[in-house]
Amino acid sequence: MAAGASRVIIPEQPGGRPRRRRENGRGSSVLSVRAWPGYGVLGLLSLPLGLLGSAFWLGRHVRPSADEWCFLPSVRDHGITGLVGKFYLTDNGRLGNGLLVGAYAKYGVAGHQWFGLVSGVVMLGLLWAVTVLLLRLTGRTAPRGVPLFVASMVTVVFLFASLNTYKTFYWPASSVSHTVAPVLACAAAVPLLWAGSRRGRVAAGACALVMGAFLGTLSEETSVVALVVLLTLLLLGHRILVPRARAHARAWCLAGGAGIVIGTLLLLTSPGSRNRRARYDAGTGSMFAPESLAGSLDGFLDILGTLFTTWWYLGALAAGVVLALLTGKRKGHAPVLLPCRPLFLLGTGTVTFLVAGYVCTVITYPLFGPHVVFAHRTWNDYLLLYVVLLVGAGALLGRALRGHATRGRAARTCAVAMAAGAAMCVAVCVGLAFPLGELGESMRVRAEKWDHQDRWLRERAARGARVLPYKPLSVSGMGEPFAHRGGKTWPARCVADYYHLERITRAERLP
Repeated sequence: MAAGASRVIIPEQPGGRPRRRRENGRGSSVLSVRAWPGYGVLGLLSLPLGLLGSAFWLGRHVRPSADEWCFLPSVRDHGITGLVGKFYLTDNGRLGNGLLVGAYAKYGVAGHQWFGLVSGVVMLGLLWAVTVLLLRLTGRTAPRGVPLFVASMVTVVFLFASLNTYKTFYWPASSVSHTVAPVLACAAAVPLLWAGSRRGRVAAGACALVMGAFLGTLSEETSVVALVVLLTLLLLGHRILVPRARAHARAWCLAGGAGIVIGTLLLLTSPGSRNRRARYDAGTGSMFAPESLAGSLDGFLDILGTLFTTWWYLGALAAGVVLALLTGKRKGHAPVLLPCRPLFLLGTGTVTFLVAGYVCTVITYPLFGPHVVFAHRTWNDYLLLYVVLLVGAGALLGRALRGHATRGRAARTCAVAMAAGAAMCVAVCVGLAFPLGELGESMRVRAEKWDHQDRWLRERAARGARVLPYKPLSVSGMGEPFAHRGGKTWPARCVADYYHLERITRAERLP
């Protein structure tokens, strides 16, 4: 990001004229923009935080659907350990996934309603912590509120620029695997970034090992992305990090990679994973067949076309520009990055994202086939990497604008860039608010109908009924019993179990 900037920014003094300073013996100078009014940062910060707060409030309209119909009775009857055992022995082998699913399913409908708030706050907090620590270790400082602003913009774009926000954020069964998982992978870096002693670095390596093993049993796609990133850092760390940081980073990468391999092997050798591969014919033979690799490439190119033409992601780029223009050099702190080489960093990040995204598409193609293009929730495993790449590109752009401005136009150039970046962030937040509001209304309507039908089914079941009608209630393409004009009965059996019935039949209207 802007960590490699070599220029020192001198704040304006109250009541005085802006000061300029020649740097590195060169004639160019930069007029500070760090005196940008504090209320300007707070005003910008209020937009993404307000959008996140609105999204958390809408979470009260979430109701179970799809896979969750099956999770709820399993946890009710057998507890969280029963669901974990079911995942490992029968469903998919994902022990970590079963643990997180059981944690919210244990509280029934309330767990689904609170999931958005809890997961959103956790993700925002982790991204905020990573931003603060990265700024510190790269020898940069920023006005109060700027790191939180960048983290909140990343969170907003990551969660709400998706083509299906419900499945990305509000559907817990999907979110724990494809949305929360990538952020947890980032959290593994926090102990390393925080460590200031040998004992702290050893603890960071242990945390990376444990987190890697957990990710391996949580999400295959996120594990692939993490492995690609770790391998890139291992191979190119000597061109990015100063010598004193290389050994620690290398040990941390090896520990994280070992953990992911252990967790993945535990998953792949499980009875549940074998059952899943057999059910969908998703063995390594079909996965790496030429036609599958070609189909994956076509699908990934279509996905890239969608990502590159979705203007909402420009909010991450704009946040990076704002960050670069508002950061300054931290006195008495030596950065851990080598002098900035923008083209190398951008090229490395882009290749890492493309490789990780394509490999994720390869491993999901046997399950979805050509429809992998429409499985939007699976994009999130590498989408966070794309958003972070855009923030980094924006920071490098802001650094270039600040560093190459001529003496007489420095202040004007920085002011225009700041205004443009802030305006783009505002436009993105406002633009995302409208589809989020429409989704919230759809969720509210479904919640009212769902609650009405839920009370009716419980009352009839309590009176001894064994077979009852059920009207499918879907939102954002979520699976429900008797979908596709009644041809798809799944998960009707799970709905019947949830209400202690023998079976349910399709109803054309609400009872």
